[in-house]
This record gives sequence, structure tokens and C-alpha cells, in this order.
Amino acid sequence: MSAAIVLLSGGLDSATTLAVARERGFTTYALSVHYGQRHSAELAAAARVAAQLGAHEHRIMSVDLAGIGGSALTDAALAVPEAPTDGIPVTYVPARNTLLLALALGWAEVVGASDIFVGVNAVDYSGYPDCRPAFIAAFTALANVATKAGVESRPFSIHAPLIDLSKADIVRLGLRLGVDFGATVSCYQADDAGRACGRCDACRLRAAGFAAAGVADPTRYV
Repeated sequence: MSAAIVLLSGGLDSATTLAVARERGFTTYALSVHYGQRHSAELAAAARVAAQLGAHEHRIMSVDLAGIGGSALTDAALAVPEAPTDGIPVTYVPARNTLLLALALGWAEVVGASDIFVGVNAVDYSGYPDCRPAFIAAFTALANVATKAGVESRPFSIHAPLIDLSKADIVRLGLRLGVDFGATVSCYQADDAGRACGRCDACRLRAAGFAAAGVADPTRYV
């Protein structure tokens, strides 16, 4: 089997992405990142999901994005919005997906993987610029000029299998692939037990996805 690195936050989208990589026959190496996020309960969720979906290995790496702040997810002084906002919301984390994919790229070189999976979505999402197809294409180009593997003719592919799916479609896909969504945490301000607030953007998108899919929502709320 070929190896693939899968970025696994512990949320609905990344869990489904791990299941997709498994279905495609990859030996999966799941990578979660503690970047200073206030909703660190998602890391415990990621460990549960990795075990349930048979990841060959699961690692948690660290990078200090709280040190630069600029996001409600990394700076406790900024409130997480609980109503829709115009433009890119304050929950956007500067350079997050760039840094997470860079960590995945480094690990991919070490384990000999040419494939990296990330659960970004450009349909039912909050408008983050690093969730768009243009970003994935640009990072793929970067990976293939910035690495020993890339310049020695082992090109990398960055897979974003959910990028053009609605949240309802992602729910249906995940259920078909055996994802236990009750084990996942999506909320931007989940408590230490992983219980969701029910009010933030992530909670609203998740709840709407289950409703549109006609599926019972297993989310635990405060």
C-alpha cells in the first residue's frame, strides 16, 4: 500500500477525509496539530477518530500560532462570533493551513509518502482564503519545488476530496464510510469535555449539514 499523510483536526470534515484516504487504499498517517487553539478538545477527538478509522500512526505536533494571535481561535481576548458576519471572520487563523500542510509535507518526505490529504471545503465554510482550490494548487506547486523528493521526481499530490461538497454531502459520505461523527468535535469553543456551544459558525454549519442530510445530529452540546 502507498502511504498518505492525512491532516486530522478531530472535526467532521477531517474525519471524513481520513475515511476517504482509507477507502482509496492508502496506509494512513494521521497528523494533528496543537497550534494554540482554544478548542483543544478537538485533539482528543482526533485521537479517537484515528483509532476508530485504523490510522497506521497518529501524531500530534505543535506550532505556536497563539504567539502571533490575530484570531479568535488563538487569542482569548477576541470573542468567537455567535452570529454571521460579513467578509472573512475573526476565526480565520493567519497562515494556519499553510503551516499545517508544511508539517504534513515534512512528515511525508520522511515516511516516503507522495500523497497528502486535507479536509478543506470551499462550499459550506466560513470564507477562509486557505480553503480554496487556488490555495491547494499553489501549495502543490510549492511542495514540488521546495523538497528533495519533489525535485528528485517523486512529485507530491495534495488531495482535497471534500473541497466542492456541501456539508450535507460530507455527512452522507462520512456515514457511508463508517465515520462515527459522535466522536468528532467541530465547535470553535468546545469545553474540555468536547461539548459544543451550538452558536458559533462551526456549530451552525455542522447542524445545518446534518439537518440537510436528514440525519440525526450526534453532537453533544453544553
